[in-house]
Amino acid sequence: MKEDNKLGLLPLTMLVIGSLIGGGIFDLMQNMSKDAGLIPMLIAWGITAVGMGTFVLCFQNLSQKRPDLTAGIYSYAKEGFGNFMGFNSAWGYWLSAWLGNVAYAALLFSSLGYFFKFFGDGNNVASIIGASIVLWCVHFLILRGVSTAAFINTIVTFAKLVPLVIFLIAAVLAFKLDIFSHDIWGVATGSSVLEQVNSTMQTAVWVFIGIEGAVVFSGRAKSNSDIGKASILALLTMVSVYVLISVLSLGIMTRPELAELKTPAMAYVLEKAVGHWGAVLVNIGVIISVFGAILAWTLFAAELPYQAAKEGAFPKFFAKENVNKAPVNSLLVTNICVQLFLITFLFTKSAYRFGFALASSAILIPYAFTALFQLKYTLAEAKNTPGRTKNLIVGIVASIYSVYLIYAGGFNYLLLTMIAYALGMLLYIKMRRDDKQEVFTGYEKWAAVVILVLCVVCIIQIFTGQIDIQAILNG
Repeated sequence: MKEDNKLGLLPLTMLVIGSLIGGGIFDLMQNMSKDAGLIPMLIAWGITAVGMGTFVLCFQNLSQKRPDLTAGIYSYAKEGFGNFMGFNSAWGYWLSAWLGNVAYAALLFSSLGYFFKFFGDGNNVASIIGASIVLWCVHFLILRGVSTAAFINTIVTFAKLVPLVIFLIAAVLAFKLDIFSHDIWGVATGSSVLEQVNSTMQTAVWVFIGIEGAVVFSGRAKSNSDIGKASILALLTMVSVYVLISVLSLGIMTRPELAELKTPAMAYVLEKAVGHWGAVLVNIGVIISVFGAILAWTLFAAELPYQAAKEGAFPKFFAKENVNKAPVNSLLVTNICVQLFLITFLFTKSAYRFGFALASSAILIPYAFTALFQLKYTLAEAKNTPGRTKNLIVGIVASIYSVYLIYAGGFNYLLLTMIAYALGMLLYIKMRRDDKQEVFTGYEKWAAVVILVLCVVCIIQIFTGQIDIQAILNG
């Protein structure tokens, strides 16, 4: 790739922030307040800031020490734990990316429904048709080249910051201490502090998915040092914004009121603070923001299988690029999957929540592999290596955090994603046999057995009613 087509610090940072400021931020106060009071919420944000911070430090350290691993999350899993684990990491990340786009499409047309009533709540036939048009417009935009799409994403990211800034200013001015101080421990939820903290983790993961975006595009970065810088800048910015939005909203409406708000919740909070124009502004902001997130996440979703295919971990079909260096086949398959999954709009009251719950669960395994590779790589370094102790602590904390997320995120969602991982395993088996290579080596056989067992357990629990699919679909 020519140097002038490489991505610098600003576009890399904007790609990360652009993916983070998607739909989740506009529903954050409702999702966080649904089952948690102020203090448990702050504890959750503290855990998330530390946990995600360690992930960022993992990305920064590994991108500096292993600049040859240009496919990011996939590369770390493959290098540290073999081909099958590398494939599963790439597969899980890819699943998360395009499932996230399904969620974003639902939120986009829920917001459009505020202005155009025929879209309803964003879960009808009109919304599916509209989402399909947006999907393929983004598809053809990316075909013009990743750098072009990244430039447009930078502009969109700046544009969608405007309603957020206005919301924060209005929230400070409308803040009422008596509302804010009501039931700060969340006693009315009927849950313990730990249960309340755990209940927020799925949302916290969702709004931080994309923090690794600069690493995914490391192969297209102008400077290797920009990768870590972009991730750290995005993390610091978004932790501050998320905490302010969550906390200030509790000074405008009580927790039970926030918990009952429709999507996008921020529109109704701002409407109470400043009047009808606030709801209009936020819904416009959501439309701009979600379009930018769909663009950013389509870039991510197409890029990782493309990079993995170039290294032989995905079928060679995914490695094809057009004259603009866009991953044409990877992009096509990704968007076909999104298109097929848009049908879930018709079967759920909350397509957005269903989509982000599955996306959050699917990405936990790739995150865990990154943390474990950081730990493994650091342990293998000489004891006098500069920064070794710090990197060891980072690896330990990140590994513990990744395991905690799997526990807190809900076992049912993890089981559902195991069906998708089992389907991916079929592709992996075919790919390895086509290349005349041994399918599973060493402990990979046991990993495959675990995935199959969990898949079978999930199917049995669905048919016996132990996993209520309708309840999951309705959030």
